[in-house]
Amino acid sequence: MAGLLGTSLCGALLGLLCMSAPALAVEVKVPAEPLSAPVGRTAELTCTYSTSVGDNFALEWSFVPPGKPISASHPILYFTSGHLYPTGSKANRASLLQNPPTGGVATLKLTDVHPSDTGTYLCQVNNPPDFYSNGLGLINLTVLVPPSSPLCSQSGQTSVGSSAALRCSSSEGAPRPVYHWVRLGSSPTPSPGSMVQDDVSGQLILTNLSLTSSGTYRCVATNQMGSASCELTLSVMDPSKGRVAGAVIGVLLGVLFLSVAAFCLLRFQRERRKRPKETYGGSELREDAIAPGMSEQTSVRADSSNGLLERPHSASSVTTTKSKLPMVV
Repeated sequence: MAGLLGTSLCGALLGLLCMSAPALAVEVKVPAEPLSAPVGRTAELTCTYSTSVGDNFALEWSFVPPGKPISASHPILYFTSGHLYPTGSKANRASLLQNPPTGGVATLKLTDVHPSDTGTYLCQVNNPPDFYSNGLGLINLTVLVPPSSPLCSQSGQTSVGSSAALRCSSSEGAPRPVYHWVRLGSSPTPSPGSMVQDDVSGQLILTNLSLTSSGTYRCVATNQMGSASCELTLSVMDPSKGRVAGAVIGVLLGVLFLSVAAFCLLRFQRERRKRPKETYGGSELREDAIAPGMSEQTSVRADSSNGLLERPHSASSVTTTKSKLPMVV
């Protein structure tokens, strides 16, 4: 009996000693749920810890981009030996809610958050010789960005009976926007079976197009920060009407060509009739006519008064139709 009482007493004393001894493990607490902050605002990343701060106490905040491992983290700030050292690309926007952070609060303040601030933040407390835990807390932050103006595009044939795809996409938006297509105006809406849309990809499929499918379609991109939209006009053509229209245009062009040709021909004939004819009467003399009884070879004599040249007459070059008269002495 005395042995049992001694053993119980020793166990109770050891328990009291263990309860009275200070805890050596650093305990870090961060929010379990992801955090979010609108772009341009200030984000507070809550981090608390419990330990007896000593001379070797150190606090570090670091950042991991989305999709990267923790080993790829980038430092944001350090606190050690009683001094705060901001560092990295976020240094001018990062600070501590309490400085120095020796009262158990290590909350980080990040002002004017950018879309590139989305990622995982690490709050790590080191307080040697408290090495019985990693003293690490992880916080996921999402920067909320309204959708940018989407771009509307169209692909596929736009003739009667064919299919067409309308697409809509925003280059920015967090969380990722959802898309919804609506048809504007008072025209009848296509049947549900011929109009299928995907809210995630922003694609609208129109099948079995008809002339009533023509119209203006609007795509609206929406997330919790706002919405933006774009519009696209769809024109469905009837191939048979296109062929008839082409034939009519060809006939009209042919008639026009023939009309122009006939007009030009009539005008040419009219101008020809108005042009005077060159005729010569019996009494008219031509300047180049040869006097009767003269041969074509006439003399040319030089005339100093008018600058004309004439040939002197010679017996051999002048002939007459009359006989020579005898000379009277």
